[in-house]
Amino acid sequence: MKPLFILSFTVFFTVLNLVNSQTLQSPSAELTMEFSLKNDGTPAYQLSYKNKVVIKPSTLGFELKNDEKSLLNDFTIIKTNTTSFDDTWTPVWGEEKQIRNRYNELAVHLKQNGTDRIMIIRFRMFNEGLGFRYEFPEQKNLVYFVIKEERSQFAMTGDHTAFWIPGDYDTQEYDYTESKLSEIREKFDSAVTDNASQKQFSKTGVQTALIMKTSEGLYINLHEAALINYSCMHLNLDDKHFVFESHLTPDAQGDKGYMQAPCTTPWRTIMVSDDARDILASKMTLNLNDPCKIEDTSWIKPVKYIGVWWEMITGKSSWAYTDDLPAVQLGVTDYTKVTPNKTHAANNTKVKRYIDFASAHGFDGVLVEGWNEGWEDWFGKSKDYVFDFVTPYPDFNVQEIHDYAKSKGVKMIMHHETSGSTRNYERHMDKAYQFMKDNGYDAVKSGYVGNILPRGEYHYSQWIINHYQYAIEKAADYEIMVNAHEAVRPTGICRTYPNLIGNESARGTEFQAFGGSKPNHVTILPFTRLIGGPMDYTPGVFEMDISKLNPNNNSHVNSTIANQLALYVTMYSPLQMAADLPEHYEQFMDAFQFIKDVAIDWDKSIYLEAEPGRYITIARKEKGSSNWFIGNVNGNNPRTSTIKLDFLDKGKKYMATIYADAKDAHYKTNPQAYTINTKKVTSKTKLSQLSVSGGGFAISIKEIK
Repeated sequence: MKPLFILSFTVFFTVLNLVNSQTLQSPSAELTMEFSLKNDGTPAYQLSYKNKVVIKPSTLGFELKNDEKSLLNDFTIIKTNTTSFDDTWTPVWGEEKQIRNRYNELAVHLKQNGTDRIMIIRFRMFNEGLGFRYEFPEQKNLVYFVIKEERSQFAMTGDHTAFWIPGDYDTQEYDYTESKLSEIREKFDSAVTDNASQKQFSKTGVQTALIMKTSEGLYINLHEAALINYSCMHLNLDDKHFVFESHLTPDAQGDKGYMQAPCTTPWRTIMVSDDARDILASKMTLNLNDPCKIEDTSWIKPVKYIGVWWEMITGKSSWAYTDDLPAVQLGVTDYTKVTPNKTHAANNTKVKRYIDFASAHGFDGVLVEGWNEGWEDWFGKSKDYVFDFVTPYPDFNVQEIHDYAKSKGVKMIMHHETSGSTRNYERHMDKAYQFMKDNGYDAVKSGYVGNILPRGEYHYSQWIINHYQYAIEKAADYEIMVNAHEAVRPTGICRTYPNLIGNESARGTEFQAFGGSKPNHVTILPFTRLIGGPMDYTPGVFEMDISKLNPNNNSHVNSTIANQLALYVTMYSPLQMAADLPEHYEQFMDAFQFIKDVAIDWDKSIYLEAEPGRYITIARKEKGSSNWFIGNVNGNNPRTSTIKLDFLDKGKKYMATIYADAKDAHYKTNPQAYTINTKKVTSKTKLSQLSVSGGGFAISIKEIK
């Protein structure tokens, strides 16, 4: 991935150097950042878009543990550096064949009076937003230090509308709440729903990525990029002045970060546009990460898969092999002497049924959960040695399944649930990864359900962030792709380690079987969770009435079938699951055809229309093909989309197959009502298409040759 074009010089863009003030502009000159030192030497910045202030003067710095002065004020500017950069790089997989990385940069070197400590604040301005980070060069007066709190502010200009989830050290698996900033406090408690592990810190604390809309129609997104060896950032709101401040996840001792210079923090990102589509199209988060560090990436490939999973999520089947055991001791418990519970799903017969289905319909892989010993007491026991990741239950023959899948041209996908016991996983990691390679597994879905071990740590504290990164890098050594669930939300690290092909880290489809998600949930996620990287959302559910799978579960999937199809386009991921049971797909084979046809790797993506919480329509061109796919997901209110197909090649003819909501469809009362129509189209065609409440449409467009 060599740069095609790089510029690096210091006179390409406007930087005003005043006594204690600098101004940095985006390449388009639409965004302007003003950096200054306040009278007491406190660093501050302000951001404007098209001559309108978006971020009011906001201070920057750190409160250090056991340090009276900290790194908050009394700074002087000793030097500034400016750079312009323009590069095009090729991702291993992605929404675009190539990604342009163009920005203007300002690095402000600060020296603190009295301590002679040096801190650099580096700003990078892209056309769609600003990124900044703190850097601590090697120096004698600042070597080892402990962060008590990072004090990065984001001062809003008014009481914006926000789409937010509660700030939490352990989970992002919440439905989004839409409210004014001033309403967060009063709505906070009702926004918190039960989870396997959770810890809130403030009634005005929210998580990133946060999307907001101003009364003037500006869209603002706050997030972070390149979260490495640091704790996850949340935002705490001063709701009297509408100022967000960074709030880092603490460790078991209450500390926020252990640092050793030279070191850097993650980037703090602010995206701004008057067109919501620009937020979705942005590659700023990826561009703020380092280039790929894996030399040979030929083994990293997008995967479309099915799995023995949904039936356990719904309660139809079980992960556990037996109901006899109140407790398990690995290596001691003899599973040949217990009574099988007859609901254990990961058995040879059922898995072969899934393999057959995958083979018949062109899927790459089959995930199997619950194949290994230990599920009888895996959750809620604060158990260290909970799984060994290599020992199967008696009814799952690893070699037999491997041979059968190989004969059918299907790859098996491994499952490593850790139950939050990160130390145990690290002890077994080499052995577990080698077991995968020995048995033909190229990808693993890892899970971190429940409270973290070591006890007192959180899912998003620095030590656990480092564990997730260790697992990714160790997997790369074994040429294994990783799909991490319950881990920290992504921050673009998949550019550097593209074997990280998926994350959950948000409220996924599984919650439709845990009481349901809001019907407009999927119109918000691309503006929030997906800003940092792809999500293994596990779409494709066709049977919305969960009681038909499990009479004791009255949950309902708040979506239409057409909406489920559209998710394969709107919720980008190189790892896409058809989550439902094979027998449900067999009832709707005409609709299932879209899942079979839709690509999972793309040359080009065009964002046709978007409004957070309301609707998203995206068109994508299949990698190496002339095929296009369009997906639309709709929120609470019925809506008709009018879209132009002017992105198609001029002079060529195409056949469009349109999978749409029937007129009487509704996510709750008639979710399985859909229509399928074909139509010849060209680049001059305009389409008008209805989407019902919680609905959408999906279109495949193939060239007529």
